[in-house]
Amino acid sequence: MRPVAIDVQAARQYAARLYTRYSKEEIQEALSAGAYEHFKTEYWDKPGQFVQDCFTWTEGQGPAFYQIEILDELWEHKRECVRGPHTIGKTTLAAWAILWFALTRDGKDWKVVTTASAWRQLIRYLWPEVHKWVRKLDWDKIGRKPFKENDELLTRSIKLDTGTAFPVASDKGDLIEGAHADHILYIYDEAKVIPDGTWDSVEGAFAGSGGDGGTEALAVAISTPGEPQGRFHDIQARKPGYADWHARHVTKEQAIASGRMSKKWAENRALQWGERSAVYQNRVLGEFASSDTDGVIPLSWIERANERWEAWQETGGKGAFTCLGADVGGGGEGSDKSVLALAYDEIRIGALRKYVKADPDTATMELAGHIKGILDAHGGDAYIDIIGIGTGLVHRLHEQGYENAHAFNAAEGTKHKDRLGELGFVDKRSAMWWIGREMLDPSSGMDVALPPDDDLTGELTAPHWKVQSGARIRVESKKDLRKRLKRSTDCADAVLQALAGPTLCGGTEPDVENLAQIMDRLRQERAQARRPKPAAGKGKAKAKGKPPSKYVKLKFVGGGRGVLSIQIGRRIEFVTTGWEKTVTRADAKALQAQYKGQFKIVE
Repeated sequence: MRPVAIDVQAARQYAARLYTRYSKEEIQEALSAGAYEHFKTEYWDKPGQFVQDCFTWTEGQGPAFYQIEILDELWEHKRECVRGPHTIGKTTLAAWAILWFALTRDGKDWKVVTTASAWRQLIRYLWPEVHKWVRKLDWDKIGRKPFKENDELLTRSIKLDTGTAFPVASDKGDLIEGAHADHILYIYDEAKVIPDGTWDSVEGAFAGSGGDGGTEALAVAISTPGEPQGRFHDIQARKPGYADWHARHVTKEQAIASGRMSKKWAENRALQWGERSAVYQNRVLGEFASSDTDGVIPLSWIERANERWEAWQETGGKGAFTCLGADVGGGGEGSDKSVLALAYDEIRIGALRKYVKADPDTATMELAGHIKGILDAHGGDAYIDIIGIGTGLVHRLHEQGYENAHAFNAAEGTKHKDRLGELGFVDKRSAMWWIGREMLDPSSGMDVALPPDDDLTGELTAPHWKVQSGARIRVESKKDLRKRLKRSTDCADAVLQALAGPTLCGGTEPDVENLAQIMDRLRQERAQARRPKPAAGKGKAKAKGKPPSKYVKLKFVGGGRGVLSIQIGRRIEFVTTGWEKTVTRADAKALQAQYKGQFKIVE
């Protein structure tokens, strides 16, 4: 192309007339507006190019190749569903999509609706990520001034003249369905457990998009996979009815090639969790996988407990200290670590305390000192594994007057039954693991909270179980687990001792008391202990004689051949002729009052 001749004198005269008529600021604003419009036209359909061109990148940094491909596939297919392992930058990808859409649709009628599996994912991760990338935008390239803090850029939203980006909880499908705009983008972050109804709530927007009316609707769903169920899985499995979604799998190899995942990290997780485990399949390979059918605790239950723990921490992580579980290691190179798990309000486990590099000659006494300090500060009980060298630790604490330090002998027998009262256990270890399973079961309503600790997660999902001919459950032994996994389940054992210790080691007749009764009893006892004692000489006179026992044996004496369903504490019991059980005196009297003449207290 030949250069165009410019009349320099005429150009100067035109510029002079402009400055006479308009202020310098007005001229600059007009030039910027033109640049901004050019930017929107240039990147309207190029989200991948937007990320490469419009952020400030330091040397050696930049988006991964698969992130650019995913963004461009979003524009091409309108609905993009992405699964992949940890560390691949899924939330970052969502933040980029939000900023691309908001800036290129500014001036049009637009909305970005963001939702996630948990509200915390939005306010703790996605929207802080949006703020992080706003700070990295190249505003000169974009052609407009930076967002105004607290006006255009708010803590959890972006509000421009003609549109807004905002969060909505995933269980508020009506709010998502009610979001209307000519141009709309839906973000599903950590989409694997978002309810089906929330997915369906966007269909109204897609029904009218792409037609002559000039409307458009886009959606991107991203997540680490979980169990092979739910809408996210069905889309990824390309089941009938989801052909309008484009499914993408980012692999471990792609994550390593892009520098987003360390090869060493992946190898260590294979050793830690086992390549066949659900947690490795989900988090390292980005594959859907169920926990073993003969595994004691499903991974999905643990992940829910992790979410409750995060929510607990957001409210301050406080609670009444209940007890601690202690798994005792030997100290020194190559020995198992010692782990303390502190329980609050019976069902919330604090961050695990791990002691690794201890002197093997003094490791036990050092751990005794840690436990002593906790009990002195908070009260409560300690449940200490005595298989191996833990016996000396318990003896030392008893010598110091800590009778609330209980020996937990995992090999010991127990009369404890499962929550249906049908199966027993070959030893306390098996009962301990099963109690943990029952407490974590979503149907229990106990809302156990566990810290998101990689060691703990891998260990809790590892053991297998079986029912023996004597109607007793056997959970895989620690010795067999060590042989299979090449390591010990120290973290899991400490946590489960804290959760199951009050049931298996504490209270009156613990072996015949069910889990719900133990929990209710402990709450009542702590509430009673916290009540102020009356001043000397005041209050009721002390009753003479020995007080009645808190526990009685209750027998069903009602007639008929049917099965009666009753509730004791939080547990449902199925009662028929010959049924007997040790219960609290209060529960016995309540049942007698409710079912007149059908229950008898046997002292």
